Amino acid sequence: MSAVDDLLEEHGTTYAEQAGIRLRDTPSPLYRLLVLTQLCAIRIRADTAVAAARELSAAGWRTPDAMARSTWQQRVDALGRAHYVRYDESTATALGEAADLVRERWRGDLRRLREEAGGAPAAIGRLLQEVPRIGPVGADIFRREAQLPWPELRPFFDRRALGAAARLGLPETPDGLAELVPAHDLARLSTALVRAALAG
Repeated sequence: MSAVDDLLEEHGTTYAEQAGIRLRDTPSPLYRLLVLTQLCAIRIRADTAVAAARELSAAGWRTPDAMARSTWQQRVDALGRAHYVRYDESTATALGEAADLVRERWRGDLRRLREEAGGAPAAIGRLLQEVPRIGPVGADIFRREAQLPWPELRPFFDRRALGAAARLGLPETPDGLAELVPAHDLARLSTALVRAALAG
């Protein structure tokens, strides 16, 4: 087994996979990834954010319309069940505001965000940062995971992933890392590097 195989074996589950999201280029999985990104975009353990994403999904809020129909208190309660506590009230507000934005600006379909950006990775990142709670780190999280259904994002490796690659003696550029795995494993490799950095 190569070092990359070992890395993928130990750390190669994407956060979307962990949250039970089967990523496809369709509205609901992309919206669920956006919600997961909002939950991960603050200083909280990734496992807690993933648990919160699962809880919101289990409540049936898998589309911006469904999220918008939920009450603020229902969202707070769902986050509490996942032990997503210190930020539960502000996050419940951000989730409602983001659902409204996605419905109004992109008619509930993040593929329209992709179209507005012309498929350009940097423009996609800028538009994502218009969503409440998502800054540069959040935009990186979304693009890292979304490179599976949105191939124009490939290869996407953020600074943290590239730093981990350097420490592990792997190529230090996105193109160099892309040569190590098939295109469908790029999100897994990028996530594995981030997880390795967090674990180290």
